[in-house]
Amino acid sequence: MTVATNHSRILQRVRNIGVAAHVDAGKTTLTERILFYTGALHKIGEVHQGAAHMDWMAEEQEHGITITAAVTRAHWQEHLLQIIDTPGHVDFTIEVERAMRVLDGLILVLDGVRAVEPQTETVWRQRCHFQLPTLFFVNKMDRPGADFIQAMADIATRLGVQPVALTVPLPERAAVIDLIHQELIEFRGEQGEQPKRSPCPDALWQGVADLRESLLLAAAEVDESLAEPALTGAPIAPEALLGALRQGTLEGRLFPCFGGSALRNLGVQPLLDAVVALLPAPSDRPAMTARHLPATPESPEPAAESIVIGDDGPLAALVFKVQLWDGRRHCFTRIYRNRIRPGDIVAFVGADGQVVKEHIARIFDIDAGKKIKLDEAGPGQIVLLAGLRRAATGDTLCHPEHVVSLERIDTRAPVLSLAIEPSTSADEDKLLEALDKLVQEDPTLRVEEDPDTGQRLLRGMGELHLQIVLERLEREFHLRVRRGRPAVALRESISSAVTVAELYQHPASPDGKHPEARAGVELHLTPGERGSGVRISGEPWILPEGAELNDAQRQALHEGLQLILNSGPLQGAPVEDVVVELRQVELFGSASPPEALSAAAAKALRKGLSQAGPVILHPLMRVDLAVPEVYLGQVLGDLQARHASIRATSLHEGGGEGEARVQCEVALESLLGYATELRSLTQGRGQFSMRFERFDVTA
Repeated sequence: MTVATNHSRILQRVRNIGVAAHVDAGKTTLTERILFYTGALHKIGEVHQGAAHMDWMAEEQEHGITITAAVTRAHWQEHLLQIIDTPGHVDFTIEVERAMRVLDGLILVLDGVRAVEPQTETVWRQRCHFQLPTLFFVNKMDRPGADFIQAMADIATRLGVQPVALTVPLPERAAVIDLIHQELIEFRGEQGEQPKRSPCPDALWQGVADLRESLLLAAAEVDESLAEPALTGAPIAPEALLGALRQGTLEGRLFPCFGGSALRNLGVQPLLDAVVALLPAPSDRPAMTARHLPATPESPEPAAESIVIGDDGPLAALVFKVQLWDGRRHCFTRIYRNRIRPGDIVAFVGADGQVVKEHIARIFDIDAGKKIKLDEAGPGQIVLLAGLRRAATGDTLCHPEHVVSLERIDTRAPVLSLAIEPSTSADEDKLLEALDKLVQEDPTLRVEEDPDTGQRLLRGMGELHLQIVLERLEREFHLRVRRGRPAVALRESISSAVTVAELYQHPASPDGKHPEARAGVELHLTPGERGSGVRISGEPWILPEGAELNDAQRQALHEGLQLILNSGPLQGAPVEDVVVELRQVELFGSASPPEALSAAAAKALRKGLSQAGPVILHPLMRVDLAVPEVYLGQVLGDLQARHASIRATSLHEGGGEGEARVQCEVALESLLGYATELRSLTQGRGQFSMRFERFDVTA
């Protein structure tokens, strides 16, 4: 057997999977059961007791939520499962985004009562971007009001895909019905660790026969050879069904659904079987496209290269997360091609576009908050690398003689800020150093200085996000900080079109050291659609006729425009949703250096923004609330007082009482402190989640 063949067989026994969900759907509880049943843990850690293995940070244990994506590994049926448990709270969406980037498959957990919730939809959009094969686990089926069939209908309606039931939960019997093998699986033992299979009794089977029929028809759509037996009722071997389901799952045509209750140790082992049987190995995933870097004058458009997972070809690995560990900088890395060993030199393209070369000092396997030293790591593995001082989230590690770049990880701009300062001036340098380390870890965290007040601003994705950062400053760096009131990030735009022309003139200095500088620029500004950003377009008419712009002058024009776009005329906020068309540039020979063109462009744009009806854009959030029906009136009244735009309301039966769900849009300023207000309005029984929708004008 060749080495390459052996590595290929090893890859086929690897599953890189993520577990994701809306907050409080039971995602971490499910991960704890997976680790227990696979033997990776000898004791189940409960989230509500602050003892979950995957919630290893002190802040996670205190708040009872997942904050950072944690990586661990387990073995099941002679397969290696590399598992990433992701946060469910919208403030930490970046953790989900960058985990999705390096996964091969996904388990999406739903609450059996609430089914598809707002963050579920956010995770789903991320999943769709990376086309990850997905299994659904409908959790908490032991709760009053839980409905497996309704949850599947919700998946079909709100996510627009075909869910296929594989196990049907029977929480009152601590069992599930396996629709593939037509068996009843009872979970015995103190912690459900002894599943017992037996033929499903006819009385129970009659209640799920239609789901079995749907399963057969879905499999037949993928594998035509199953169509005739599916329609005639002839027996179909479970292996043939699983083969069709695997193909449909990998192609994104089918989405197998499992029911159970992780907290009650119900239905987890069949889900593990499906991870091995239905989700892809690294080598089953499509090849990725990489770009050769850096670009050269001879080749301004980087050449593309296909990256196939395996040992053949130069190194390609992606840094998807940077984290401080024992005070030292470590990089979470997914290896796609070739291998990495301690002492290797790797290259990557830095933020300035220059190629950086660094040494790999050590390689570690990861188990939540623990790390185990490795001698090497190969394709398909997710490992921790020490020694990289400049590598950042989204960088592609390569062989120094073959530099390529994989698709980077998208990050979102912060929407909330706090003014902070150290409690004593002696801690100023220490605070700056600590903030720099935290910003390297979290691409959605920014530290800026207010140009008007000189205050240091900590910007993040929400109140909880900033609160966790402040708690980490105190716990990890022993820094106490004073904070101001949260302030919302604003943007500026225009409401009407305008054409402006400006001539920049600067006379020569009397001593002759600075010659005369002159240039003219004409611009046309148009409001863009919300969320479209800024677009600079147009090939300007150059005066006098026959004159041309050189590269330095073109770059100067754009730099002058960008300078003004960074600070609008009303409150100095960045400008959004504007189309800037360059219509005319007037040159005066040697009197029009790049600096004059930059100044003329800036002068024209500043004038145009002031004349085009400038407006302030506020961050609008999509808010989804779930409250007891009896409090709906008070909640709606409060939302109207906050100038909310109500999009939809609906009533559901859940948890033994009527539950009202409200979907609306609200300006973020109106939601500061809303969690406390909602608890007060609903006697602590209301829940809400929000996500950034767009910047827009508010009433």
